[in-house]
Amino acid sequence: MFCQAFMLSFLVHAVPVTPHHKSVLETRILLEFFFSELKCKLCWNELAKIKRLALSVKYVEKTEKDARNFSVALFSSSYRAKNKAISVSLGFHVLSASLTMSGGEQEQRNYYLGVDVGTGSVRAALVDQCGVLLAFADQPIMKWEPQFNHHEQSSEDIWAACCIVTKKVVRGIDLNRIRGLGFDATCSLVVLDKQFRPLPVNHEGDPHRNIIMWLDHRAVSQVQRINETKHRVLQYVGGVMSVEMQAPKLLWLKENLRETCWDKAGHFFDLPDFLSWKATGVTARSLCSLVCKWTYSAEKGWDDSFWKMIGLEDFVADNYSKIGNQVLPPGASLGNGLTQEAAKDLGLPAGIAVAASLIDAHAGGLGVIGADVKGHGLACEGQPVTSRLAIICGTSSCHMGISKDPIFVPGVWGPYFSAMVPGFWLNEGGQSVTGRLIDHMVQGHAAFPELQAKATASCQSVYAYLNSHLDLIKKAQSVGFLTVDLHVWPDFHGNRSPLADLTLKGMVTGLKLSQDLDDLAILYLATVQAIAFGTRFIIEAMEAAGHSITTLFLCGGLSKNPLFVQMHADITGMPVVLSQEVESVLVGAAILGACASGDFTSVQEAMARMSKVGKVVFPRREDKKYYDKKYKVFLKLVEHQKEYAAVMHGD
Repeated sequence: MFCQAFMLSFLVHAVPVTPHHKSVLETRILLEFFFSELKCKLCWNELAKIKRLALSVKYVEKTEKDARNFSVALFSSSYRAKNKAISVSLGFHVLSASLTMSGGEQEQRNYYLGVDVGTGSVRAALVDQCGVLLAFADQPIMKWEPQFNHHEQSSEDIWAACCIVTKKVVRGIDLNRIRGLGFDATCSLVVLDKQFRPLPVNHEGDPHRNIIMWLDHRAVSQVQRINETKHRVLQYVGGVMSVEMQAPKLLWLKENLRETCWDKAGHFFDLPDFLSWKATGVTARSLCSLVCKWTYSAEKGWDDSFWKMIGLEDFVADNYSKIGNQVLPPGASLGNGLTQEAAKDLGLPAGIAVAASLIDAHAGGLGVIGADVKGHGLACEGQPVTSRLAIICGTSSCHMGISKDPIFVPGVWGPYFSAMVPGFWLNEGGQSVTGRLIDHMVQGHAAFPELQAKATASCQSVYAYLNSHLDLIKKAQSVGFLTVDLHVWPDFHGNRSPLADLTLKGMVTGLKLSQDLDDLAILYLATVQAIAFGTRFIIEAMEAAGHSITTLFLCGGLSKNPLFVQMHADITGMPVVLSQEVESVLVGAAILGACASGDFTSVQEAMARMSKVGKVVFPRREDKKYYDKKYKVFLKLVEHQKEYAAVMHGD
């Protein structure tokens, strides 16, 4: 029983000849050991916050020669365990981490700032030149859904959140050591007028809501008409344009908000490009955004005939000034760096190098795919980086595979030249909802209130509790066998890849009258498995077209769920590599800043230096036959759905 506050402190001494980043890692290992030995059950979400803060060890140089002191501030939090309130005051004092550099010289350390704008929050991290995350902060952002399939945000709200998190992560830091800043964000559409003021993207006329989010599906009619053109640019998006891309959204604005938005618009930005413009005043666009979401060609530029054919000839007439006629590769330095105004907003010195941006998934790919895998027994060791598939899994999932030559994969976006790694072609598969689907299935179940209560009582997240509950109810076989009679088709928001069919719906077969906690846990498991089967489906399509993939590299929020990771390994039959830094998307953004600063000669060099392997999860080969059977059922589900649709819509 825990009934009083307690204080723990300990001293960490770095090995005298080790460089600073190793000392940080040693500190982190000890902190992890402390948490693993902690006997009381702390609330999972609060413990995660403390762990993340502990992992984000900030250090402040105390002398100009060879000593640095590390400290993590005192945290006080309240927890509940077994219905007992626990007040825990944790003091971590990491002191006197003295470093003696060779020859008595102090090693100069450079820092880079990565800012990531996701679907629900803005996050920032301070990262050093070895890829060690030194500080982290996040801030929620607003979302609106005024009607079904309409999803909107505010560029002013997002920029304000960027300012909050950057000021937090640089607090106590020698700002002169910050060499570069990189942004990544969702591929949402930002609309500004000619004076760069927000314009409404809604029928209510609210200019504060000036972003059409990436997952918005309002432009169904427009994308259908675009796909009916069968224009040659469509071959670079898997043959079928997605409703989530920018052309159909732009056409929707022209057809539905002509007076309040379209006629007044001066600038249409992808959200990552909006952020780099806000920081530098430079309207140049990133090659990543324009190639992946706007039909721009890295080799040929804009195709006038496409925009004229779909009814957006306005862009051709003004030489594409509204959507970008200056294009730079990701990581290129923009203008004169951070402007005075932006520097004040962000709490940074003016003139810091700011990089051309990346879409968030591409930043995640950059942060993981180049890691050195020597000594881990992986098939991709000694093989080209093209044998790796980066999967960035959060609200949705993106599957990033690269190749030296263009590979056209039906239903998979790309090939895009130099859109993620310079000099390589990128194919991007994806699932429109993954994390969001898991939330939907779990939170919509009748047993969810019971789950919440039990998870809170045991001081765990609902998903950690579900994972533990599955281990309790499994029989002699592996936990995956619990779904032998329950199967899910996961396209509750349409199929992005490899079928590229937004009309597809979700399916569940094998339901019973039971609505207890066991039933919820098994449905959760079946949903996670369905997402992994979707990944297998995408991989098979990519390999059939010419990719050769041996190893998965996962990052993003879902990669922190051990069940999600193990299911991906078991169902694809491939090992899964997890990054040493769980916030790989932020490391990818920081890599951009490092490249813009000139501290690295290429993106590839920065990737090799700043990406590190943390853990490898191997597939359980003994379960292969079972998952092969379930995969056959998985494919039958979509066949049957199409048959049902044909029956219902036939004569």
